[in-house]
Amino acid sequence: MSTEKRTALYDWHVAHGAKIVPFAGYSMPVQYAEGIVKEHLWTREHAGLFDVSHMGQLFVSGADAAGSLERLLPVDLHGLEVNQQRYALLMNAQGGIDDDLMLTRRANDFYVVVNAACKDADFAKLQAGLPDCKVEWWPERALLALQGPEAVEVLAAIEPKVRDLTFMHGGAFTLLGAECWVSRSG
Repeated sequence: MSTEKRTALYDWHVAHGAKIVPFAGYSMPVQYAEGIVKEHLWTREHAGLFDVSHMGQLFVSGADAAGSLERLLPVDLHGLEVNQQRYALLMNAQGGIDDDLMLTRRANDFYVVVNAACKDADFAKLQAGLPDCKVEWWPERALLALQGPEAVEVLAAIEPKVRDLTFMHGGAFTLLGAECWVSRSG
């Protein structure tokens, strides 16, 4: 029996013929019937949707969450506007890089996305390094990446207001009845 975890969309992938492989402790779809080359070319020319729910999604809040995070990440967070996103590095005590991550300042917290392979260690490090903050891990949330030159128009067909997002900004949107956080980032 497989010990890999499954994302919330696992059954959907299987029902639609995905080839499932182990990746970062998860059973993940690697390709569909058309094949990986066609999928790649389609995404490069149009848009492709990827299940990246195996990545870690964290929320950091507290009276001085920005200042606390700045002690662990060599990046200016006080200067971020609400809904602005930044790429950052999670450093170790020797000044080396443990991981890279994306974080967004929201009205009452920071939304942080960390890499799948390091997420357990990153979560533990953030919890230990942010004693004055609340660090929440939301493992049950799906995370999708819509990529390609037509990505904005594909999503705008569902919610036209996503066109207003500029690079490295995000916002809350209702998509097909579901409350979602959408960002325009890499």
